[in-house]
Amino acid sequence: MNYYSLNRQSPVVSFREAAIKGQAPDKGLYFPETLPSVDKELIENIEQFSNEEIALRVIRPYVGDCIPENELQRIVSETVSFPVPLVKVTEDMYSLELFHGPTLAFKDTGARFMSRCLGYFLRNETKKVTVLVATSGDTGGAVASGFYGVEGVEVVILYPSGKVSPVQEKQLTTLGKNIRALEVNGSFDDCQRLVKQAFADEELNRQLFLTSANSINVARWLPQQFYYFFAWKQWPYREAPPVIAVPSGNFGNICAGILAARTGLPVNHFIAACNVNDIASHYLSTGELKPKQAVSTLSNAMDVGHPSNFVRILELFGYDELKDFLSAATITDEETLQTIGSVYNQYGYLCDPHGAVGFLALQRYLESHPGQRGWVAETAHPVKFPEAVEKVTGKTIEWPEAVKDLVGRSKNSVEMEPEYDALRTWLLSQI
Repeated sequence: MNYYSLNRQSPVVSFREAAIKGQAPDKGLYFPETLPSVDKELIENIEQFSNEEIALRVIRPYVGDCIPENELQRIVSETVSFPVPLVKVTEDMYSLELFHGPTLAFKDTGARFMSRCLGYFLRNETKKVTVLVATSGDTGGAVASGFYGVEGVEVVILYPSGKVSPVQEKQLTTLGKNIRALEVNGSFDDCQRLVKQAFADEELNRQLFLTSANSINVARWLPQQFYYFFAWKQWPYREAPPVIAVPSGNFGNICAGILAARTGLPVNHFIAACNVNDIASHYLSTGELKPKQAVSTLSNAMDVGHPSNFVRILELFGYDELKDFLSAATITDEETLQTIGSVYNQYGYLCDPHGAVGFLALQRYLESHPGQRGWVAETAHPVKFPEAVEKVTGKTIEWPEAVKDLVGRSKNSVEMEPEYDALRTWLLSQI
């Protein structure tokens, strides 16, 4: 499998090169040259396959011969080593819990796969590799966990100051060793802009071996398909494919789901469940992709006004076809809090702000499409957002074992203005 740049001004590369480079030289995102067809046997008899076997069958065509079968099997096994349960909330609504990994977020799947792929690809590299990543909340923690202690790899995480939750910030700033955190006085879009500028800086890249760990990286993006197949394995209504609501910020997660559907996974409809940083609704009604200035919300991982991965969705579907398969919803903070409270009080289910955005979006869609059913991608554990959740439920959330050791750790970050010269100077000082 080869990959081309969506800007179409760079050479075609292998999966290995795409994973190492992260972004194409022309600043475009890499995209697979051909889309594989998922084996019908896998879809029709999926309950007979282990999650490891499902994931291996899904990802193998995208990797090609870049990784030997035994190594790919090891990578996949370590990637999907935690549960991904589909939990019934109402007769028509289910929750796919993606927060049972080591950092309690859906991004653990992509980050674990990518870190292990890069570890294999760079095992004989003599030059230190710097993984440069921007985060709006969960990506940084997942990447930090995935690469922690990996020899020869330094991780540099840019995050917006004051715009991540306390647990998220602890995951970014307390590990030490080969994990460094840059606290940027700005928004996530500022952080993402700085990272993109670094990758486009030819002189900097001659001095540093940079690679990306955001969902722009195919090794982070593609394995997110896995849990959509795991959900289908557990879906009790095989005769009625689900409506899937995905909390959407940078659109990597929903784009992976749409790719899975495009290649054979049964899906009725997707909903991009957004907070007020919603560019999808405008696009679907006008055909105009119009970025906006991001604003802070309770669902902070979705505070993205210029989502990178939307162009990949447009590569999968033309506008008219996309309008039938994808809809979007804009959910306010007030509605998010109300939904957390109502879902907990009526059904005894506790969701985080991102999941609440997804629940309300799905609920509204199902109300206008009677007889359909669906599930929400519950992307983060409620403990990451204690103020919002406890405010409306009155329930104190206990820290799970996976993050209990963070409680007493001290924050260690470097404060930085959202100026590229500041980032460039700092990076060069670390050589």
